[in-house]
Amino acid sequence: MGDLKQTLASALDGARQRSLGLLDPLSEEDQLAQHSPLMSPLVWDLAHVGHYEELWLLRAVARTQPIDPAHDDIYDAFKHVRNERAKLAVLGPAEARRHISMVRGRVFDVLEKVELDPAVPLLNDGFVYGMVAQHEHQHDETMLATLQLMASPYPHVAVPPPPGRPLPEREVLVPGGPFVMGTDLEPFAYDNERPAHTVDVDDFSIDTAPVTNGEYLAFVEAGGYDDPRLWSDAGWGHRLENDLEAPQFWARQGGGTWSVKRYGQQIDLPLDEPVQHVCWYEADAYARFAGKRLPTEAEWEKAATGASAPGGWGVSPRQGRREPPTTVANLGQRHFGPAPVGAYPDGASRYGAEQMLGDVWEWTSSDFTAYPGFTTFPYKEYSEVFYGSDYKVLRGGSWATSPLVARTTFRNWDYPIRRQIFAGFRCARDV
Repeated sequence: MGDLKQTLASALDGARQRSLGLLDPLSEEDQLAQHSPLMSPLVWDLAHVGHYEELWLLRAVARTQPIDPAHDDIYDAFKHVRNERAKLAVLGPAEARRHISMVRGRVFDVLEKVELDPAVPLLNDGFVYGMVAQHEHQHDETMLATLQLMASPYPHVAVPPPPGRPLPEREVLVPGGPFVMGTDLEPFAYDNERPAHTVDVDDFSIDTAPVTNGEYLAFVEAGGYDDPRLWSDAGWGHRLENDLEAPQFWARQGGGTWSVKRYGQQIDLPLDEPVQHVCWYEADAYARFAGKRLPTEAEWEKAATGASAPGGWGVSPRQGRREPPTTVANLGQRHFGPAPVGAYPDGASRYGAEQMLGDVWEWTSSDFTAYPGFTTFPYKEYSEVFYGSDYKVLRGGSWATSPLVARTTFRNWDYPIRRQIFAGFRCARDV
């Protein structure tokens, strides 16, 4: 294989090693179980990434016939919601591993022979291979959310994060004016990140770092969950209906202290870490408590300008594979949780905002909508079907996000009620 093909093969291998590494410590029962109605059985996710790979890297690229037509139903995420998937005739853990290994072998046979023709959009710069690798990493993050919801502890090894430090300023000023939002240059960018377009914003200030557990605890202890003035009407209704009193996985201990459950272990609440497992409504209420607001998606992206490491992240078809420096962002589940605020100063943006990539996904005030000139590619079910006011945009990636996915233009989205995702936020204000 040439250099580009080797780069793409390495990207696929890296995603697969991560997937298997997450599931290998688990029993067959835990891989087949429905740990939460919000999540799929873990073995469904594993076989699904193999089926997605077959769809795009065999059937779309090489025009092969389906390996098992039944998989087109079982592993179609739009035909079966997550809480139905445990009832399907899914492959067992051993069968799923054999199946995805067989698919991967055929994929590499095709990759060795295929021409990565720049005139074919799916193949230009190996786009479809990058799409498949990113898709698997995104499911790995979903599996990490499922593992957090398990009743039993999940065995894992975490590298201790760098120590935090006092921030030079609580906020940074981002001057108004036009900037280019989105991208036409990143070869693996999804359709919803395109096209690049000019957006004008007013002057604003944004928090230097995400809101911490300690800062959010002040909101909890000041009665923030009991004050309807801080909540939108929909948020207050959701808070009452679900009896929300604190972020998911928090627990009040004796003596007024708090702990948090992390992968089955109850630990003292780390006050200097970014808060996570809060829904959009909680973030919105806290921002009012602080006398601020959530940033718009455009404000977030402008404030994040320059936050990525020099030369970019992960895989570049033109420059080969590079491991991201571990001194710039908390990505790829190295720490199995957020790092303390101030731990990654080398990853600061042009304006001085820190930890904008990694640690926690950050809620913005914006609905998930198409950019001007948007074109669906290569299928509408990735982005187009989700556009509208039902979903809020999250930015920046989390500690569980792969460096291959983390970029300042990447757009995530979810319902404003979602808390099982690794989501936090930072606040902004007009100046």
